[in-house]
Amino acid sequence: MTSFERFDYWLDIAEYDLVTAEAMYNSGRWLYVAFMCQQAIEKLCKGLYNLYADENAPRIHNIRSVLRKFADKLPAAITEEQYRFFDNLTAFYLEGRYPEHKQKLSELVHEPEAKRILAKTKEEFEWPLTLKM
Repeated sequence: MTSFERFDYWLDIAEYDLVTAEAMYNSGRWLYVAFMCQQAIEKLCKGLYNLYADENAPRIHNIRSVLRKFADKLPAAITEEQYRFFDNLTAFYLEGRYPEHKQKLSELVHEPEAKRILAKTKEEFEWPLTLKM
């Protein structure tokens, strides 16, 4: 599989996650909007990792950490605003075995925050597509 095919693989599942985030928004599952947005951006960044760094994307969920592994190879710098948003998304990664963490996060995400996260994710979703060499 070429690096472009691997990117397209990650893009396909990232797009699915973004559609799922919209479905979660429409059904009022605010925490899962944030989680699926995190998943969508993480997967896009792993696709970029395949293009710019290596064929094996790291098995981590911290978006900033993934990006830092190849940021110096990108044609344009990642802004601090983008990093802050990605850090915010990373906080919504859910580990199924920690239900108390999920409960605390649920209390932080209400409809206006879910709407903001979804809108910003859609905006940032376009950014990696411009970096596909």
